[in-house]
Amino acid sequence: MPEEMSKQLQDQINRLQQMRMQLQMIMQQRQQIELRLKETEEALEELGKTDAKTPIYKSVGALLIKTKGKSEITKELKSNKESLELRKNTLDQQEGRTKEKLTELQSKVQNALSGSEGQS
Repeated sequence: MPEEMSKQLQDQINRLQQMRMQLQMIMQQRQQIELRLKETEEALEELGKTDAKTPIYKSVGALLIKTKGKSEITKELKSNKESLELRKNTLDQQEGRTKEKLTELQSKVQNALSGSEGQS
């Protein structure tokens, strides 16, 4: 019976490590999305300061392409901003659920470890 418990405990510890890595990845993705969102908001703010006749360029790969106009690029940026906000909210929820599961699994492992130490 103790061998089965140690295998079960080892599986839980492995799951705990995997969940920690998953949480780190989610947090990194969220940070990247937040950075892109901030850049988009700053671009929209700068666009607001320009007049309709100001030539506007956008980066496409290694090129800068002249856009058709302020309204077109504003519409595109607002659409991108909505998508980024949606993605950020999804990642926030995913991060919260993962943290809850991680805390729960951590307490299970700690309880199992303190229980097995008492049996030794």
